[in-house]
Amino acid sequence: MVQVRNAQPADAKLLKQLIDEMGQHERMRVFASEERLTVDGFGPKSMFHVLLGIVDGAVAGYALFYPCYSSFQGRGIFLEDLFVREGFRGSGVGNALLSNIAEIALKQGCFGIMFNVLKWNDAALKFFDRAGASLLSERNTLCLTAASLREIADKTSAAAAL
Repeated sequence: MVQVRNAQPADAKLLKQLIDEMGQHERMRVFASEERLTVDGFGPKSMFHVLLGIVDGAVAGYALFYPCYSSFQGRGIFLEDLFVREGFRGSGVGNALLSNIAEIALKQGCFGIMFNVLKWNDAALKFFDRAGASLLSERNTLCLTAASLREIADKTSAAAAL
């Protein structure tokens, strides 16, 4: 049986380990540190919420999510990560975590749960398809980072100085 509980500040090291495992699985570099996760997730102005999925006393996976807002639809939840450790896949951990987030979304009056799935991750695509998720094909996820952020900020600073 899968148990789901809220992560606590003492879980920050474990959370970092789980995120590292997910990064390895998704072939993506992880930049978040345990210290940053502690402040951002468990500090006075928490930026995200984490649920842990537990099977027979072992942490089997996690879900990291936070509020989002759509000017067209209102309040929502953005599911950043839903990860189940390899040895626990197929045991209902992902379903239990997603079910708990869906319950939170309904209680908060959210329009839905938004998330991204890597195109090559067939298992995740099938999992969310079985859950009833629909692809918003008209949307592309874009990101401004590092150099682009500095360049844009510099333009704003220069324009303000005129």
